[in-house]
Amino acid sequence: MEEGTLWWHAHSDWSRATVHGAIIIYPKDGSYYPFPNPDVEVPIILGEWWKVDVMKVYTEFLETGGTPNVSDAITINGKPGDLYPCSKSETFRLTVKQDKTYLLRLVSAAMNTILFFSIAKHDLTVVGMDGSYTKPLTRDYIAISPGQTMDCLLHARQTDGQYYMAARAYSTGVNIPFINTTSTAIIHYTGKHYYPTITPSLPYLPYYNDTNAAFDFFRSLRSLADKHHPINVPLKIKTRIISTISINALPCPTHHSCEGPNGTKLAASMNNQSFVTPDIDILEAYYYHINGVYKRRFPNFPPLIFNFTGEYLPLVLEIAKKGTQVKVLKYDSTVEIIFQGTNLVSGVDHPIHIHGYSFYAVGYGFGNFDIGKDPLKYNLIDPPMLNTVSVPINGWATIRFRADNPGVWFMHCHFERHLSWGMETVFIVKDGKGPEAKMVPPPPDMPPC
Repeated sequence: MEEGTLWWHAHSDWSRATVHGAIIIYPKDGSYYPFPNPDVEVPIILGEWWKVDVMKVYTEFLETGGTPNVSDAITINGKPGDLYPCSKSETFRLTVKQDKTYLLRLVSAAMNTILFFSIAKHDLTVVGMDGSYTKPLTRDYIAISPGQTMDCLLHARQTDGQYYMAARAYSTGVNIPFINTTSTAIIHYTGKHYYPTITPSLPYLPYYNDTNAAFDFFRSLRSLADKHHPINVPLKIKTRIISTISINALPCPTHHSCEGPNGTKLAASMNNQSFVTPDIDILEAYYYHINGVYKRRFPNFPPLIFNFTGEYLPLVLEIAKKGTQVKVLKYDSTVEIIFQGTNLVSGVDHPIHIHGYSFYAVGYGFGNFDIGKDPLKYNLIDPPMLNTVSVPINGWATIRFRADNPGVWFMHCHFERHLSWGMETVFIVKDGKGPEAKMVPPPPDMPPC
């Protein structure tokens, strides 16, 4: 059961840059928050903004084969803040009262950037993630990936004054451009004193490529795992998938040079399969038995074995296979997926999201996954239940879930440039036996695609 903060967003080209919003799921009647009741709840939506039409950015980088132009600003509730030119009047302000508690419902609608976020002279206590409550985790900063949501308690413990909340990029890829600016909003205390000419102090934010800071936070998250919020981590795994996630370089399809490395066209893949979106929707093809739209051959194991995180890798490994490969799962099967990052073209972190499911993030690590040693370090007691997991640069992450939601479900990197390049696949979860275990038919008045 999901509780807390989720979000909705468009999934057509790059329209989700502006077409998104928060979803709030309150405790059911007769139950309560598993943390002190907040005095005020405030949605905080982090995003990215371009000075030009974002669809133009999208079409241009796909046509040229290179990387997309980075955004011109990070935003907090749609506003970039004081540190950007001509934006001081467009800064989000949150007025607070001393000794009150504020539940910040954070949504990262960022397109291509994991973000660090913090508030000057205040700690944040994380109590929920991706629609699932967590054990309270108090930190002076948080890290949040595109597609993730987070519930944080802010205790207004100062006496008066103004304080910046701030967000800036966490970015690790070598020679990969990113927006290296800081977005701000202002926490303003109501009280007798007000100093409009004094610049608020900036909070501590880790350095932009501080991987240890980001994953110290991610690995510290824990499910509540109590009698009111029980968890059920699958212990006996029926389907194990080990999938590399890579940036690739394909031959330029035109007679002219593309803007990727050595004139190539940039792509991305899972298990060396760069996904091609078909003209007919896969859900429609599966439901109505339309042949030839997809193939059921997404591999359970990397088809190419090499030192995935090696510093120097042969150029031939960069070429992925293009196609529409999906993975079919039996209903109620227990699934483990090990996402292995690679250093092809350039190693980078990857926020991986699955539609239709929450899952347990049971392990993270750096380097190549060791199937003999690394599972011994899994957290099978109280791992966080997420719908987006961040895979560290040149590292791995393991998730587990039970395939009990029949249907056709998208799995993809939540960096839009990687999704656009093909870092995705589809799970088809077959029907079970009872009526509750079967896919719901489309409504009779549903318009055709």
